[in-house]
Amino acid sequence: MADLSVKIAGVTFKNPVIAASGCYGFGLEYEDFYPLERLGGVSLKGLTLEKRLGNPPPRIAETPSGMLNSVGLQNPGVDAFLAHDLPKVAGRDTVLIANIAGRTEEDYCALAERLREAPVDLLEVNISCPNVREGGAAFGASCEGAARVVRAVRAAARQPLIVKLSPNVTDIAAVAKAVESEGADGISLINTLLGMRIDIESRRPVLRNNTGGLSGPAVFPVAVRMVWQAAQAVSIPVIGLGGVSTAEDAIEMMLAGASAVQVGAACFQDPFAPVKIIEGMEAWLDAHRIASVSEIVGKVQAW
Repeated sequence: MADLSVKIAGVTFKNPVIAASGCYGFGLEYEDFYPLERLGGVSLKGLTLEKRLGNPPPRIAETPSGMLNSVGLQNPGVDAFLAHDLPKVAGRDTVLIANIAGRTEEDYCALAERLREAPVDLLEVNISCPNVREGGAAFGASCEGAARVVRAVRAAARQPLIVKLSPNVTDIAAVAKAVESEGADGISLINTLLGMRIDIESRRPVLRNNTGGLSGPAVFPVAVRMVWQAAQAVSIPVIGLGGVSTAEDAIEMMLAGASAVQVGAACFQDPFAPVKIIEGMEAWLDAHRIASVSEIVGKVQAW
């Protein structure tokens, strides 16, 4: 049996499959199907300082080989999470990752402070959020903005930082290097691509927010390309996500340079997708007589 364990930012995962933030709630929603301990980790639903109801509906729409969403970071707020949600999942034999999002640097720092003593293993810093002080441009849209928020959070946080990068940039490698230089312990990518669909009968966008984030198999080739570029630019671990739906996808992402993968939209189609990916990866490694999954990380032989 191949060794599926991986180490990221000093934290050991029993296997490289992580449930992606926003698609897995706080983990409890899937426990009717299998115990969370089957997974390498869970990136919990994105947290903000205050409770958010999210955007008005319609806010999810199916697209060819994917989906658009403009949920708008609906969540109960960090204090309610600490009081009610985290105690229900804490202590499970899986890595817990708290995903944080803010509208200012101070928001991110305050979240990191609130989570300092919480039983979460890693913080995933979502820098695809709009910086209200810069006219709504996402923190992750520029090297300077990304570096600034990571520098601030690094000073406030106790846990290792995984920085979740936006794909809506011109040079993903430059942004990856910028967050590494300010103390990121790892990066995860890609977040959703900005997309839009229009109902030709009503002549209105299918989402009330007009635009939304595109995810699912349709974005997988873009994600593989960006993971490959980012992994070559930094020395910190990379977590790959964006359309990972099968064991073959996960292996491809790791060959591109990812040390682990996150599975998101696939869970909506098949709640068992993460478990099937774990089992499929193990079978592939055994069939190829590879002793450890870490042996394939970054082993693509580019032309």
